Amino acid sequence: MSTDQDLVTDGLLTHPYAVYDRLRDTAPVHRVTGPDGSPAWLVTRYDDVREALANPLLSLDKRHALPGGYKGFALPPALDANLLNMDPPDHTRIRRLVGRAFTTRRVEQLRAPIRRTADHLLDALGAHGGTDLIAAYAAPLPITVICDLLGVPDGHRRDFRAWTDVLVAPDPARPQAAKEAVVAMLGFFTQLLADKRKEPADDLLSDLIAVRDESGSTGNDRAGSDRAGSDRLSEDELMSLAFLILFAGYENTVQLIGTAVLALLQHPDQLAALRADPTRLPAAVEEFVRYDGPALLAIRRFPLEDVTISDVTVPAGETVLLSLAAANRDPRRFPDADRFDLGRDATGHLALGHGIHYCLGAPLARLETEIALAALLERLPDLKLDGDPGDLRWRPSLRARGLLALPVTY
Repeated sequence: MSTDQDLVTDGLLTHPYAVYDRLRDTAPVHRVTGPDGSPAWLVTRYDDVREALANPLLSLDKRHALPGGYKGFALPPALDANLLNMDPPDHTRIRRLVGRAFTTRRVEQLRAPIRRTADHLLDALGAHGGTDLIAAYAAPLPITVICDLLGVPDGHRRDFRAWTDVLVAPDPARPQAAKEAVVAMLGFFTQLLADKRKEPADDLLSDLIAVRDESGSTGNDRAGSDRAGSDRLSEDELMSLAFLILFAGYENTVQLIGTAVLALLQHPDQLAALRADPTRLPAAVEEFVRYDGPALLAIRRFPLEDVTISDVTVPAGETVLLSLAAANRDPRRFPDADRFDLGRDATGHLALGHGIHYCLGAPLARLETEIALAALLERLPDLKLDGDPGDLRWRPSLRARGLLALPVTY
């Protein structure tokens, strides 16, 4: 075990993969200072991360955390009762209720609507010119898809993007901004649920409300009061689930589309191969998420008892951070792991998790990325990066890996 390392000052924000390379070799389970200044343990090797992701002794429930450790987002109960904070049996119950909406077969039915949205956004760009591809394409595509799926009115979508950006990458100069975003989101979801109860529609949120209300609940009870039934949601669970689907459905996909496009533009040989054979796109998505996925870290975990990871004993209740990004660049699992190679067999990557907490929206994220790139390859044959790659600005976040902007010409 090494001494504590401050992940912010030691370069993780600016050069994450270089930091992870060093830690994998010298201290694969390392005591660090977490994103909020609290202590945590960072795990970086593929085998250790994969095993830990599926270890039932590593809990997501913050009630098992020791005081003073890193716990992640500070959310009110009405937004915090979500799958990212739950262990079985509550996790199993809620995932079963919503999982049917995200099966590969159900998601495939969204292919045509997603392509229409992509074409509409590209139509707005015109035949030639320059743009920020994040603002003009990578961001509005997934927010449109997930809001349509849930049934969120058009007028609120820009606000939600702004709130999400504040939470994922808090601005140290505006310490109140995150709290204000949480308050705004709480009000937004409260009103949205009320509106859907008055006027249900053919959307996922209306379906979840029906499951909730038809279970015999009144709509006024809070978390935990009606968990006995196998097909029930408390009111806090319902609101938290809506928040999680919207938040994760937007956040992960916008970052993935952006980094995938950047990887292709920086590797013209790979881009040319994909243009020559677009049928390779589904397999290519696996390399995109392995090489530069949207999440640097998995959701923090708390040992229910002392656990040993790579010969290091982590005491019960302390915070464990599992680096998905470091695991996916581990040369022990992926030879020449820092090389972007669409011919690689990238299956087995951990970018979308592993075990019972594997990303619920993975089929949707894969499909959106595939369609977004297919439309770009077809519609913008002369797409190029505008400027020096070294000038690109990345989101200042230890949680999410994403570009603030991606200037291109076409």
